[in-house]
Amino acid sequence: MLVIALLALPAAQGADSGATPADAVSGLVVLYCAIRLVRERRRPLSRTAAVVLGMPVVGLAVAAVGASSPAAGIGGLGRYLQIFVLVPASVVLLVRDRRDFRVLAWAFVAFALFQGAVGVHQYATGTGASYQGEEIRAVGTFGPADVMGMATVVSFGLMCAVGLALGSTAARQRAVATGCALVLFAPLAVSFSRGAWIATAAACAIQLVLAGMRRALKVGAVVTASAVILVGGLGVGTTMLQERISSITQVADAPDQSVTDRYTMWAAATDMWSEHPLTGVGLKGFPEHRDGHASLALSSGSDTEGAGAAYRKQPLLSPHNMYLLVLSEQGLIGLLALGGSWLALLVCGLRGLVRVHRSRTSGLDCALVACGLLIWQLIDFLYADIGGPATVLTALAFGLVAWWALVGGDPVPAAKASA
Repeated sequence: MLVIALLALPAAQGADSGATPADAVSGLVVLYCAIRLVRERRRPLSRTAAVVLGMPVVGLAVAAVGASSPAAGIGGLGRYLQIFVLVPASVVLLVRDRRDFRVLAWAFVAFALFQGAVGVHQYATGTGASYQGEEIRAVGTFGPADVMGMATVVSFGLMCAVGLALGSTAARQRAVATGCALVLFAPLAVSFSRGAWIATAAACAIQLVLAGMRRALKVGAVVTASAVILVGGLGVGTTMLQERISSITQVADAPDQSVTDRYTMWAAATDMWSEHPLTGVGLKGFPEHRDGHASLALSSGSDTEGAGAAYRKQPLLSPHNMYLLVLSEQGLIGLLALGGSWLALLVCGLRGLVRVHRSRTSGLDCALVACGLLIWQLIDFLYADIGGPATVLTALAFGLVAWWALVGGDPVPAAKASA
């Protein structure tokens, strides 16, 4: 909870803000778990959990050895372990039951509402990040250097709210969660984040299907109508939203510079991997090798300003595709290890959801939240990668997913089914 609260602090506006207070607290959480396990002298995780969460370590260790410098290798190794291994494992150990899971899910929703409120205010008052010459892009407290930060937070909150609304047996919780989900569509829209839009639409649709086809049809109709009303009520922003949406398909026919940059960096990452297919170029090696593999179509960087920050050129230091980033820096070994861990979490999470459906016990909301978060992240990774202050929230999301997949989805006695 403290980690989420500290993310509300305004992000430092610099070329490299480094670790944030939330990152520091997440490190303390990991340390606390380690000390507690040593004192209690017990096996921290089941064999399955240890294998699933530990799989990424293999590729990371190989890629760290192949880094251009020890500092780059150690720094990259620490960051990846934090996001995909240590913090998720700590969440698995600290979440005691489904009640704790729901509390953390509601914390995601509350934080999304806060960031969304800040973002909508930025859009309405023209104090957001610069977009098409106007300072209207909602970025929350993350600033123009991390335009995906607020969109990620709001999307996580939406996934949690939708899961809680669809799976809860309590009418009050369903009503509150539904209201929160509808409210969060507005800040997501004015974030102008195409990747977040695509991932959210797909993940919400899958959550609806997983909750039941009959309910999916009913809720889908309501959500569609609500989205039309919200978008129609945005006034002058409607044209910009339509242009932004239409730009998603403009890959070959006059794409904007951001699309050109993205596909150019994807090609560069693929080229790096083709030269080092098994181990990649090493952790944090993409920026160093980018210019040697990118075409002249790549711009020198993206222009950022607004939301209280002065104009600056933001360097393009990653391919904005997590799978290609891992492939280029860690090779096939790293991608298979990290991707295998995510796939195992998805399979185990869906298996737990099936168990809940068959037993007709409480817990469907937890299953839908976990599956929604993971599916959203796996789709969003096609358009984004880790980086920025909001990354530690990704670690917490993977922790929720891991808890349900490896612990919470297991059969429970009837007396504890509501826990």
